[in-house]
Amino acid sequence: MFRGKNYKEAAKLVDRAVLYDPEDAFALVIKASKAKFDETVELHIKLGVDSRHADQQVRGAIVLPHGTGKTARVLVFCKEEREKEALDAGADFAGGQDLVDRITNENFFDYDVVVATPDMMGVVGRLGKVLGPKGLMPTPKAGTVTPNIAQAISEIKAGKIEYRLDKTNIIHCPIGKVSFGAEKLTENYQALIDAVVKAKPAAAKGQYIKSCVTASTMGPGVKINAQKLA
Repeated sequence: MFRGKNYKEAAKLVDRAVLYDPEDAFALVIKASKAKFDETVELHIKLGVDSRHADQQVRGAIVLPHGTGKTARVLVFCKEEREKEALDAGADFAGGQDLVDRITNENFFDYDVVVATPDMMGVVGRLGKVLGPKGLMPTPKAGTVTPNIAQAISEIKAGKIEYRLDKTNIIHCPIGKVSFGAEKLTENYQALIDAVVKAKPAAAKGQYIKSCVTASTMGPGVKINAQKLA
């Protein structure tokens, strides 16, 4: 894989054999950030579970203490009489069948999170094959299927993120921006890790958190000492 000059310079700062304490890891990610924009800092957590089994799924949502540094665009599926409520609460888009048609016919995906009231799931369910692969399908577990749309929108705008396993048993989540500094990134990291540990399935055996790596958008990965966590 071709790596640019900045990446190679940044990679020299990181000892790949070392498991860093969280705050040291984020300080290193910040130091290694060479891009001209405020890079997103991501966390990649590999778990000792098998996502192919329903009883070993790990999924949920959490409001990060310091948000993500990005204001998510929210689309809400609701009845016509609640559209104004959704928009007043900060939704970027609100509607029903009209939005279903727009997504189906116009490939409309200018949003980051989808919220739906329970009475709309019959309509939204038809979009499963389209929204599912993009991680946009609303779900009660993530708090995105709810009658309380104002609260859901407020939490999402405040920095609520959803975490879920991919097919390789890894959770990928943004936890802030380089500009946050190591302390705030560490606090966001701790909140996410605590939520993931709390969500440990009863069927999980052996070491739960296998590895934990953080990286900025353009920077090298830095391994975090996960042995202390679970």
